[in-house]
Amino acid sequence: MDILAKDGPDQTLNELSEKLKLHKSTTHRLLMVLERQRLVEKNANSGRYRLGLKLFELGKKAITHFDPRDRARRYLEQLVYETGETVHLCVLDDTEVVYMDKAEPERTVRMACTVGKRNPAYCTSVGKAILAYLPETEVDSILRRHAMKPLTGNTITTIFEMKAELEKIREQGYAVDNEEIEEGVRCIGCVVRGPEGEPIAAISVSGPAFCVTMEKTPILAKHVIAVAADISEQYGFKNTEKSSSISTPDATDLMYAVKV
Repeated sequence: MDILAKDGPDQTLNELSEKLKLHKSTTHRLLMVLERQRLVEKNANSGRYRLGLKLFELGKKAITHFDPRDRARRYLEQLVYETGETVHLCVLDDTEVVYMDKAEPERTVRMACTVGKRNPAYCTSVGKAILAYLPETEVDSILRRHAMKPLTGNTITTIFEMKAELEKIREQGYAVDNEEIEEGVRCIGCVVRGPEGEPIAAISVSGPAFCVTMEKTPILAKHVIAVAADISEQYGFKNTEKSSSISTPDATDLMYAVKV
């Protein structure tokens, strides 16, 4: 099935036998089993094999049964360890983001946001990270249905400004809530994507603005991007797009971030 997925759209029995390095009769027996289960289909005219529609049915069922927290928890804890800041996992619900999970560092200064809380998508890093990868018509609908009120002096309040912000997010690979929902709090968010590249969630690193400084933002963003990519891979997303200008984090970045 991996070969049919990678080298498809269809293959002959001989081609599959060669790639599997199996005898033709063995390959044929395996194909017959998969064919009976509708995991593989044989074209009656050409005799070539391709993936079956049963895989699509199973994939849809698997996605609906995924709980983002189950697959993301260890990555959230990894991100806390790497950054020393509070980490959130959020999903979009209508025009708001819902905080599904939270991992915190062991220190006195912590973020007050609780699991289950809702915030407007337009003024949070997680919300903007998700909006950046939604179809434009859906973004327009969300922004029109939720009044873009100024919650702080930094809140983006017009659709025109927000469209420019979303373009910037797509270019750099991460979103920043620069004290836009609460003064004194800065967050860096990145989208988590599903098998077709669709945004299914977002993660963020959040902290007091004096800890998550603008100087540290690009360094912390490297870690958020890397962890979001790992979670996205768990959901079957294969990133074939041109990578962000933000490179992969290394130990030097982390040491510098801690010192700053």
